[in-house]
Order: sequence, then structure tokens, then C-alpha cells
Amino acid sequence: MFRATLSISLLVIAVSWSAPAHVQEGPAFKAVSVDLPSGDAQFPGGAEADTINNNCLACHSADMVLNQPSFPRAVWDAEVHKMIKVYRAPIDEADAARIIDYLANTKGTN
Repeated sequence: MFRATLSISLLVIAVSWSAPAHVQEGPAFKAVSVDLPSGDAQFPGGAEADTINNNCLACHSADMVLNQPSFPRAVWDAEVHKMIKVYRAPIDEADAARIIDYLANTKGTN
């Protein structure tokens, strides 16, 4: 039994050792140039928009926020506080109130 196992093992080793290895060539990498749109858009409104520009543009583009549907003030309040509590946005409560005012005035419903 040992002799048969040894013979089969040696045969497998001999066959696999002598077989040429197939090596697949890796992909060729090419440099790619991508033109991204400018990301320096700010919330309109001058000094009235300073608080939202200073707090929200670190994570959101102004276009992303301004393209949201119009919501009642309570929804904007909930969204701003979700950013603070869930996503840990470093916004103090005084700034949160000004951001909510801005959003309610700009994208709010009556």
C-alpha cells in the first residue's frame, strides 16, 4: 500500500513539475486625464448665506442642496439636526438655527 501511494505521489510530482506554467500577462496601465466640473459654487444670498457656506460646503455642494425638493421648515430642521447628530457635522446650535432659516427661506414651502 505504501509503495503504491509513493509511486502515485512521485508520478504526480514528476508530471506537474515538468509541465510548463502558463503565465497570463497583467493589464497595461494607461494614464487617463479627467476634467471635473468646478466645485467652487456657493449658496447665493451674500452675507445671509455665510453660515451655510461656512458649515455645509465641507461635505455638500451648493448645487446638491439647492436641487433638493422644497420642504417645510420642520423637514429642514430635522435634516440639519440629522447632519449634526448622525453624521457628526461640527455645527453649533446658533449656526444650525441660521442654516435652517436659510433653507426654509430658500427651499421651503409655506
